[in-house]
Amino acid sequence: MNVITVFVGLLSVFFLFASSIKIFGWQKFIFEAQLAMFIKYGLNRQIMALVGVVELFGAIAIWFQGSWVGTLGALAILGASIGAIGCHLIWDTWKEAVPAMVTGTLSAIVAWSGRETVLSVVGIS
Repeated sequence: MNVITVFVGLLSVFFLFASSIKIFGWQKFIFEAQLAMFIKYGLNRQIMALVGVVELFGAIAIWFQGSWVGTLGALAILGASIGAIGCHLIWDTWKEAVPAMVTGTLSAIVAWSGRETVLSVVGIS
């Protein structure tokens, strides 16, 4: 097992959990805290659900390493993480952004590891 597989597993588990709460609201305490943050950032419940869908896509697609789909999944997670970092740095403190910094770093490493596949699909390599 290599380090990319470990990163993929960690990201997938984390974002399956996080996205399910954003989409379905099944864990009331976490859901309400996240919704309060989204509202604080000027976003609504529908945007929160959309972010959850992006995270869910990333959490599933990231398993297809060796395919452009896996890299796209890592990029979806990276995009969500960058958005979270920006919101936390603007409206909160940098400490709230640390988890997103970690997931952003891990997803960037996974995406970078699949760059050759994506480049070959678009005819650049």
